[in-house]
Amino acid sequence: MAVLTREIILQELDSGRLKIDPFSRDQVGVASVDLTLGSEIRVIEPTADPIEVKESTDYRDYTRVQSLEEPFVLLPGVTIHGITREVLSLPPDLCGFLEGRSRFARLGLMIHVTSAFVQPGVANRQVLEMSNVSSEPLQLYAGVRVCQIVLMRTEGSAVYTGRFSDQQGI
Repeated sequence: MAVLTREIILQELDSGRLKIDPFSRDQVGVASVDLTLGSEIRVIEPTADPIEVKESTDYRDYTRVQSLEEPFVLLPGVTIHGITREVLSLPPDLCGFLEGRSRFARLGLMIHVTSAFVQPGVANRQVLEMSNVSSEPLQLYAGVRVCQIVLMRTEGSAVYTGRFSDQQGI
């Protein structure tokens, strides 16, 4: 696999093989594309009992959707789900990794806990497992370019059809 650079990313976008909607060409960096935080988040609700980690566990049973119409204060040690404003559509021979942006990582904002991989052939919005690992509260706003996707060409073709393949909301 090889990381795509700006020139190749723009060629893929111009050809229509790679789609990002909404999109502005200034989102494309040297070897990544910036993505913005959408207008809603999912917050984990406090529970009296431990959450069981099993195949049958559904995160929606332990969380609630909240609008980002107003900024959200992410407290130290807290994890929420954000979602990109952009719908990302990858062809079967491109995959990617979601990464934080260093300007926000230096403040303690993590963009993904462990699920950074974006499967080939997806056509959806990307969920961000956002955590505050600093000692200070962080105020989050919709529309801020909080992360980037690094794109890579695969060896062979595949299309993800798993549990989250049609993800349009959190």
